[in-house]
Parts: sequence; structure tokens; C-alpha cells
Amino acid sequence: MNAHVPEAGGERHAAIRPVHRGDRAALLRLVEATGVFSEDELTIALELIDTALDVPDQHDYVINVYDDGSVSGYYCVGPTPATLGTFDLYWIAVSPERHGRGIGSALIRHAEDLLRAQGGRLVMVETSSQPRYEATRRFYVHAGYAELARIAGYYRPGDDLVIYGKYLS
Repeated sequence: MNAHVPEAGGERHAAIRPVHRGDRAALLRLVEATGVFSEDELTIALELIDTALDVPDQHDYVINVYDDGSVSGYYCVGPTPATLGTFDLYWIAVSPERHGRGIGSALIRHAEDLLRAQGGRLVMVETSSQPRYEATRRFYVHAGYAELARIAGYYRPGDDLVIYGKYLS
């Protein structure tokens, strides 16, 4: 599912498209540049990217990138095992120098449209309560996600798991 989206200010068009093998290095640089992910999280992000690239017939992870001449953002979604119509939004990230231009909003709308087309009815997101994730939590709320649960000390003492969800219908 490719989607053409207007670039902020209408200057040029960008596309949200499936990840290609040539995007791997740019995606790694992008997630590193955000400055919010730990080494373990970076490793996991790369594992999901590699799975999507190396196992094309798998259905656990779908990755789409925001391509405006370079890879400026991406998301990774997949069905939640043992559910009917529930999906996880595993990753969404935008290059820091491109923040505030609507790329994250375009990506999340694209992900939601894709999931609706696949019978999705609920999208779940997990994130951290740490201060460095404050902008991320505000982003989800702005996109219509509600905090559904919080598990104190989940990641480590003082770092709660915050679970957001959004019904698509």
C-alpha cells in the first residue's frame, strides 16, 4: 500500500511505501538519531527490520517508510497473536530534524488505514513512562489514543509500562 502525501507547505510530495533492502542503513541511523532508544531497543528495532526484509512471506511485522527523497520516518505494525482484529504498533519514529512537519501524523494515519483494510479494530501501543518519552506520549494522545493501563516498575524501578489503545471503528 503506497500512499502519496503532500509535504509540509506543499513544496513537494512524499510517499509512504513498503521498506526496501536499501533502507536498512537509513533506518538504523534514524532510530539512533532519535536519542530516546536504549541499545537493547535499537537491537530490537533492527531485528524487526531485518525480519521484514529477510522473510518476505512473514506476516508478523509490516514496515512502511516515509520517503521524501530520503527515509524521514517509519512505522512497524503487526497482528497481536491470539486476537481478532487487534494489532500492535511496535515502532514509529521520525528523524529529529524533520519533527513538527506532520510526518508522524501521516505515518500513524497510514498505519491505521492499512490495519482497517486488514480488518483491524484495535491498535495497541506500549511505551515507557520515562521523561524522554513525554513527547511520544503526547503524540499518541494527540492522535486519539487513550492510556488504557500503566504497570508500575515494569521495565525497571521508576520506569512504568504505559499502554495506549485506539479503536479504529
